[in-house]
Amino acid sequence: MLIRFPLEFRNKFSLTTNMIMNKLILLLSGILLGGMVYGQNAFTPPPTGFDVARNDIPHGKIDTLSYPSETVGSTRKALIYTPPGYSADQKLPVLYLLHGIGGDEKEWLYGGHPEVIIDNLYAEGKVAPMMVVMPNGRAMKDDRATGNVFAPDKVEAFARFEMDLLSDLIPFVEKNYPVIQDREHRAIAGLSMGGGQSLNFGLGNLDSFAWVGGFSSAPNTKKPEELVPDPDKTKEQLKLLWISCGDQDGLITFSARLHDYLEVHKVPHIYFIDQGQHDFKVWKNSLYHFTQLLFK
Repeated sequence: MLIRFPLEFRNKFSLTTNMIMNKLILLLSGILLGGMVYGQNAFTPPPTGFDVARNDIPHGKIDTLSYPSETVGSTRKALIYTPPGYSADQKLPVLYLLHGIGGDEKEWLYGGHPEVIIDNLYAEGKVAPMMVVMPNGRAMKDDRATGNVFAPDKVEAFARFEMDLLSDLIPFVEKNYPVIQDREHRAIAGLSMGGGQSLNFGLGNLDSFAWVGGFSSAPNTKKPEELVPDPDKTKEQLKLLWISCGDQDGLITFSARLHDYLEVHKVPHIYFIDQGQHDFKVWKNSLYHFTQLLFK
């Protein structure tokens, strides 16, 4: 089902019927007619303090994990967030959260504090319990964000991370942590270069991911016809496809062209245009909304 809003609304999105019923109750005021819903924008700005640590709630935990990568031929590191009340007796879904071209596994932690955002949402009962894995998306032996981060070998390493993720990191996480090991309990999202990776890897491996999000996706994003060569298959398999960007971001064309393609082929998705540029203000807002839709 496609959802359209009047042009004066900045945030445009499209959702399946079950998403409307289960997740975006605010759309109940819309008018259903011939497969089209017209209603008010269900996404409001996050409340003040959504990204500020609170002392009056339980907190999750951030740890570092080291995993052997046959793809790279070395031991690699990632951060892992476990939610408040985490117990090895409870199996959880996993969100793989990817960084940008100038970052590493700690970029989200330092710039976006997803652990704070999710802790606060968790305390309000707005997110499902989940683990969040923040890897280094530069699959090479020296994966530091140093020197020329646009060097060809480093850019190539971002593409190579697809194999490292699927063949090395995910199997390690699923062997060593109590996670639910199926596509419907596995999500991938990222910012900028990591947004392009998330769309490329998520849509390119629908047998591995059912929830996909690209925040301000960069030029590494494949062309829409390559990302979604079989729209009907994508419709059947995806639980959520999220595309977002700041309205003042010079890279918005990469998000817009995918949105346009999906609209033509009637592939359900959310297209969220925020006020802002290519920065963590936009990415934190996207994470705030995106995580509330996952695993429900």
